[in-house]
Order: sequence, then C-alpha cells, then structure tokens
Amino acid sequence: MIENRKSDHVAIASERDVNSHYNYWDDIQLIHNAMPEINYDEISTETYFYRRNLKYPIIIESMTGGFSQGKVINENIAKVASELQIGMGVGSQRILLKKKELTDTFSVIKEYDIPLRIANIGAPQLIEQHREKAVTDDDLYYIMNVLDAHFIDIHFNFLQEVVQPEGDKKAKGIEMRLKEICSKFPVIAKETGAGFDYNTGMRLKRAGVMAIDVSGVSGTSFAAVEHYRAKELNDRVRERLGLTYWDWGIPSPYSVMTLNNIGLKIISSGGIRNGLDVAKSIVIGADLAGIAGHALRFAREGYRPLLEEMQTIVEELKAAMFLTGSKSIESLRTKKYLVSGRLKDWLEYK
Repeated sequence: MIENRKSDHVAIASERDVNSHYNYWDDIQLIHNAMPEINYDEISTETYFYRRNLKYPIIIESMTGGFSQGKVINENIAKVASELQIGMGVGSQRILLKKKELTDTFSVIKEYDIPLRIANIGAPQLIEQHREKAVTDDDLYYIMNVLDAHFIDIHFNFLQEVVQPEGDKKAKGIEMRLKEICSKFPVIAKETGAGFDYNTGMRLKRAGVMAIDVSGVSGTSFAAVEHYRAKELNDRVRERLGLTYWDWGIPSPYSVMTLNNIGLKIISSGGIRNGLDVAKSIVIGADLAGIAGHALRFAREGYRPLLEEMQTIVEELKAAMFLTGSKSIESLRTKKYLVSGRLKDWLEYK
C-alpha cells in the first residue's frame, strides 16, 4: 500500500498541475544596484549549515524512495548534489520499517559525496496510529544509518493526512515524543506545503529541534495531490476535501520572515522555482533554500536534465548577488527588499 502510494505521489506531482494557485515569492522584489562594485567571477556562494560546508545555499529536498523508480530518482539527485556540493534529503523512510528489501532505493545516495544528507520520517509515526506502532529510537537510528545522514527531517503533514484516503489523523502526544527524540537525534522539523507560524516555531524550538524547514504555501499542494488520488479511487469525500483545502496554509516567505529571529537555522522551501527565489530566501532570513517539486520533474527525466537545471539555478543566484552588490552569502543577507501583494497583507497579521 505505502509503496503504491509513493509511486502515485511522484507521478501526480510530476504530471499534474498541483501547485498552489498563488506563489508568494512573486511578492518580494530585491533592490537593483546599478553600480555593484564587485566582480562577478569573485562572488562566493559558499555557506555553512552548522558544520556542513555547501558550495551553494541549496538543498534538493525530500521527495521519494521506497519503490523502483524512487531509486533511480534518488540516484539522479545524489549525482547532482555531489557534483554541485549541495544538500539532499530523501522522502519518508517509513516503508523501510516494514520492507527492508527496499533499503537500496534510499541507501544509493551513500555512494556519493553529498555534503548534507537528510533522513526522513513523518511526525504521525512518532505515536501509535490505528494498529501501527510508533517508531522507536532504534528505528530512527536505522533510517539515519541507511543514508549515513547528518540530520533527520521529521515532517509535519497533517493537511495531507486529513485529505488522504488512508491518512493518519492522531496528533496528541507528538510534541512530547518529539522532545525525547530531539535529545538524542539532530532533528529538522519540516512542513510539507502548509508552513509554520511563530507559535509553532517556538514550540519546536522548546522541543529541541536544530532547524525548521518551513515548506509553506506557494509550491506543491499535497491537498491537490491527494485530490487527484482520491479521484482515481472514486473517493468523492476526499476528492472534495482536496479541492477545498488546495491553498490552505501559511505562505513560505511569511513563515521565513516570522521565524528568522527565533534562534534556529531556517530552511526556506515551498515554491522555490529559480535562483532568484533562492536569493530572496536568503535576503529575508533563511539559511538555505530547498527545492522539491520543481526539481522532481527534471530528476525523473534523468541526471543530465536535472544537472542542467540546477546549474541554471545557481547562475540565477549569482546574477541576483551581482545585481544587488553581494560578494558573499553573508553580504546578501544584509540587502533590502520590497513586499507587495498578498504577502504584504499577511505581514499585517498580528
């Protein structure tokens, strides 16, 4: 069941229009510097995420694994992440706790020199769901060792779960279990398209997470993905829920702006399409930018299409740095910007 669901998710996310209807990154405008007084070839895009050194402040984010095509996709991403020296996450590894024979669909990335490798398990799996037991510490050690991971994403996907025909809808007790896990593992709290607000960010900080990956509204809507799955399963209630909640959540840039002063590393994701969006992420306070759905389409095509797209993205990032007079990522963080549109309305929310 999980294996088929993973395959469905990849196919739908790649082949259907499942993006949010509004991309809030378009509401941010960087200020042009007509006299940058730097040389393009001397721009440094290097950055650190804790002690991990990345050539560019980019992660190709958690998407897949656990089925045959997932191995091919993960290997394509791993090759590109290694070549460009950027970070990489994998999709949920929950399936490995039942089907260890699928380990190689994830472990293939260990064969590549990736500076930041991130394992993945869902927050719903931290507690008992239906007749499925909660993940143990041993389970978490196992899925991290499969990748030789530096961090583990615990993804919060309750919007998806409430729309999903077979979704896990128990949430009580997750916060307490998260605190226990954070005392033993390097945890990144990650949303999956609906974003985090300030209050939740502070609860995550108190729980002990090392970073927050906002993954807000602007990119792939998993309510939309589940809408299409429900339609294929002839589940009219879930099909309707997916439509109703297609654009539910907190905008990605708003999440970054809200959380960038809470004292944690912030990963900006959700709707990142190009290097200009990466630059905007850094300017508004993110440490790294994560690309998921946009990269998935190229990763399915092969290593070369994905490499060419990511090389284009890093050139777009450098262009934004040059045109704002930013010789380094640290310099880029100091630049001013304008906000308009719906994002401006969100920033007036108290």
